[in-house]
Amino acid sequence: MTTKVTYLGELRTESIHIQSNTNLISDAPTDNQGKGETFSPTDLTANALAQCMLTIMGIKAQKENWNLINSQALVTKIMASSPRRISEIKIEFKMKANGLDLSQKQSLERVAKACPVAKSLHPDLNIETSFSW
Repeated sequence: MTTKVTYLGELRTESIHIQSNTNLISDAPTDNQGKGETFSPTDLTANALAQCMLTIMGIKAQKENWNLINSQALVTKIMASSPRRISEIKIEFKMKANGLDLSQKQSLERVAKACPVAKSLHPDLNIETSFSW
């Protein structure tokens, strides 16, 4: 088992990560009858994509002894209706990696786009990425 999710009522859930015992709360968004006081499940999906991409770049950077500390991803999730779903995720990467040449930067961008979360999302989902070095 990876996580345990409990419905708390009022469109809120609590997730417990079994290995670390870390918890996470999610709410339905305000545009879907929720309080919007924390991440919604669809926010977490878009966020997980950015986290995965940064993590995969971090793995590559560690292997190559490159420093990506303080690099950031700014995530925008766009919803569609009929059916209600994520239609687009835009991620703007603000990379902090001094001294990398064009080939090294392209290598990081390539591995980011091949992260496991990106490969798990539906192909109809539009994923737009940009990188500022």
